Amino acid sequence: MSIVREILARGGNLMLTRNTFLTKGTKAETHTHYHEQISYILSGSFKFIVNNEEKLLKVGESLYIPSNAPHSAEALEDNSIVLDVFTPQREDFLR
Repeated sequence: MSIVREILARGGNLMLTRNTFLTKGTKAETHTHYHEQISYILSGSFKFIVNNEEKLLKVGESLYIPSNAPHSAEALEDNSIVLDVFTPQREDFLR
């Protein structure tokens, strides 16, 4: 199980990434960061847990994740893709 991350664009205080969850059941474990995040489902479907609230998202749906909110994501189908927008940019992704 793995996730392929690509930085699509970045500048100013914004960063856009595409994250492909290759197999059903792949997870981004619960974590926090000070960045605000918007996630948009490009293909497949996901289960997000944000602040202990479960949200099921399919193609074309999106959600907002506030700064420092505990959150996780799990692919419910193979080759599920989520676009993530971060502000400010995720400096840790540039390493």
